[in-house]
Amino acid sequence: MKSIHILLVEDNEGDIVLTTEALEERKICNKLSVVKDGDAAIQFLNREGLFQNVQVPDLVLLDINLPKRNGFEVLEYIKTAEHLKQIPVIILTTSSSERDVIESYKHYASCYIIKPVDVRDFIIAIEKIEDFWINIVKLPALK
Repeated sequence: MKSIHILLVEDNEGDIVLTTEALEERKICNKLSVVKDGDAAIQFLNREGLFQNVQVPDLVLLDINLPKRNGFEVLEYIKTAEHLKQIPVIILTTSSSERDVIESYKHYASCYIIKPVDVRDFIIAIEKIEDFWINIVKLPALK
């Protein structure tokens, strides 16, 4: 089974814990990095500041409602930066707004997932994301 590096960009501590537990529950060898705001996400992706020695992620799970820079700004940055634009970005948010869905796809989100409210349903959603992006999809090799 292949191993991938996932960057979770999320400021809600509860969602961070649930996502981490869901990924660990499956015992798939993934590296999960977490940042809690939009500025930190961009610094991480550019390997700047505290993130100089990190590995560029294979996949980004991105919330929309973030401090400093929102998820749309982060998504737009990723998809316009030549060295990052091939990274799949999954919008994982509580927003069911059609405007948010359209804005996400306008900036080339790979998919848009509304976080389930029920804890078990949330864990199942993370497991399905993981299963699809690890076991089915062929991701580009990143440097």
